[in-house]
Amino acid sequence: MRKTTVLVASTALLTLSAAFPAVAAEKPDDDKAKPPGKMSEIGGARLGQAGTQVNAGPGVPKLPKKLTGRSWIVADAENGDVLAAHNAHWKLPPASTMKMLFADTVLPKLPKDEKHLVTDEELAGVGAGSSLVGVKEDQTYTVHDLWLGVFLSSGNDAVHVLSAMNGGIDRTVADMNARAEELQALDTHVVSPDGYDAKGQLSSAYDLTLIARSGMQDKDFREYCATVSAEFPGEKKKGKKREHFGIQNTNRLLTGAYGMERYEGIAGVKNGNTTNAGATFTGVAERGGRVLLVTVMNPDGKESNAVYQETARLFDWGFQAAEKAEPVGTLVPPLSAVPATGDASGAPDEGAAGGAPAPAGGGKAQAAAAGGSDGVGTALAVAGASLVMLGAGVYVVNRRRPLPGQGTRGRRR
Repeated sequence: MRKTTVLVASTALLTLSAAFPAVAAEKPDDDKAKPPGKMSEIGGARLGQAGTQVNAGPGVPKLPKKLTGRSWIVADAENGDVLAAHNAHWKLPPASTMKMLFADTVLPKLPKDEKHLVTDEELAGVGAGSSLVGVKEDQTYTVHDLWLGVFLSSGNDAVHVLSAMNGGIDRTVADMNARAEELQALDTHVVSPDGYDAKGQLSSAYDLTLIARSGMQDKDFREYCATVSAEFPGEKKKGKKREHFGIQNTNRLLTGAYGMERYEGIAGVKNGNTTNAGATFTGVAERGGRVLLVTVMNPDGKESNAVYQETARLFDWGFQAAEKAEPVGTLVPPLSAVPATGDASGAPDEGAAGGAPAPAGGGKAQAAAAGGSDGVGTALAVAGASLVMLGAGVYVVNRRRPLPGQGTRGRRR
């Protein structure tokens, strides 16, 4: 395995640390909320049940003890097997993990090198207290710049500008809801494209995992969500060269920042944190050729970095259990990938004894038969990507089977 190492001055790292202070997880008021008695059964009947679903057969390791998330899921990104889940279809506020659906919907529509002059109107609707990358009115940015702002800084300002380029906020919300329906992410309802708290804005651990799986099919999506740090354009002043400033990914399992260690094999995807949602996170990681997706929503916050700690524990469990645990459900393919005679929901046949879950890999088999995209190739995509790691003042670019035309993903401009 060849590694290219680029040294970064310690002063630069100190500057980055100052620019990205730790954010305390905020808790919703309804701490005693319980999942509904009946939830969606998309992906299998057991995924619609409240509580923890896992098949604890011979050799299957016990689930980690410290799991406080209201909802979580562990799934194989390639074959769609759901290895374990807890309240998988509970509709909860997603915070900025909703930006995964925004990117999956809008990113393919706008050329990366397109330039755009930002107006006051495009930034007027950004919510108070939003996370921002620093987009300024009357300044020109490329689409590439703006996507870096979305994925790294979780910038609601960048989301609003890209939404304007897509035809406006209302058009973008409608597009996102239509995309969610196509992905069979039916727990998801979009009100604000940036994930900002809004009445009726909901998703679920199951849906966020479907959305991440879809997004990871796109090379640019993979590249942006795995970028550790980048240079973002500052304000251009007359007669002077435009300066840039550093931004760093807010995904602490990727950067190893604020008391977290970088998780081995991590390659994205997106974190979120709002007053109403608490902390949320969907991650993808590869180990030994296997790629897993984990989503955790709203842990109790009593542990520092709880959403990341619990995600890491579930990844560890998943990699140990993947060859041993019988799945409790499946990640379904998009509707366009389901044969006309197929069961789009992934639910068991009505006559199935005991309401057994859908067959393992059912989503993969259905989509493959239709020639559609259902997550097949995600492992190659993640393993082939240039996973960029930040630690001890050194950027290490780990280049294994790079994708055609794909460069390093350390500091970008």
